[in-house]
Amino acid sequence: MREINWVEKSEALELLLQHETTFQVIPLDSGLEAEVAKIVTSTADCVLKVWNRASKPDVQMQYQILNALHSHGRAVSKPLGWGTDREGNPVMLTSYDGRPVQNIDQLKLLKLAKILMDIHKLPLERLNGFNLPRYDFISYFYPRIEEFPDIQQPLMELVLRASMEQEYVIHGDYHLGNILENENELTVIDWTNVQMGDPRYDIGWSIILMWIYVREKRASFYRAAFCAENRFEADELELFEAIACLRWILLNRVDHPPVRNDTIARVRSILNSNKYLHSLLIEV
Repeated sequence: MREINWVEKSEALELLLQHETTFQVIPLDSGLEAEVAKIVTSTADCVLKVWNRASKPDVQMQYQILNALHSHGRAVSKPLGWGTDREGNPVMLTSYDGRPVQNIDQLKLLKLAKILMDIHKLPLERLNGFNLPRYDFISYFYPRIEEFPDIQQPLMELVLRASMEQEYVIHGDYHLGNILENENELTVIDWTNVQMGDPRYDIGWSIILMWIYVREKRASFYRAAFCAENRFEADELELFEAIACLRWILLNRVDHPPVRNDTIARVRSILNSNKYLHSLLIEV
């Protein structure tokens, strides 16, 4: 911890560095982009994330958006500091907020929907002058799409039909793997894909992943929770679910997302039931 070159430090981190004599490091499950460890001290537990692989995201931007979200009551980790390690890899320290969600019920689905909508509702003036990026939607979320015309052509038509907006903060990858739970409190993590975007896509991607990796019944209830806010119509979300499903099919070809025994069958079920997809001849 003391060997890290901290560029920004919270008061809490300053106190830890001044008064703690030992830091116990416990490795946590890590993704493809970074190593993650729990830092245990006598007064607090934290999480240190080190991007020591190919991906080198804008950690300063993540730190700033977490500051804005946390200070305005959103269910995100408290950012404690960011900087670089001895090898120049970007690092960020946040609060420790529990372990991944294990069981999902209707109450948690309602909470999850509200948390995501609250993120989308963050007023832009709360960003304190810094600007989140506005990426080209297709090139950002659909890598190598030009290699797969059977996906590219319907995708372009659906995106045109959707009249996308990029006027709200979106998480970009909101699913159960990026939600922690501690004593019934839920916290959103992994802000690598945060950007200005369309909330309907953020929601559609989340619903599709709920359908694929949990089950259709839960996804239907989850969708209804978003519609109950009277902000979105079910037909509107079905269009964005179609756009999101095409992304999963593309990633299955180029990036190998988790696939279980019934995963492909569930994706085919989405293709067959979604009115924007059922007529397409797409190989999953």
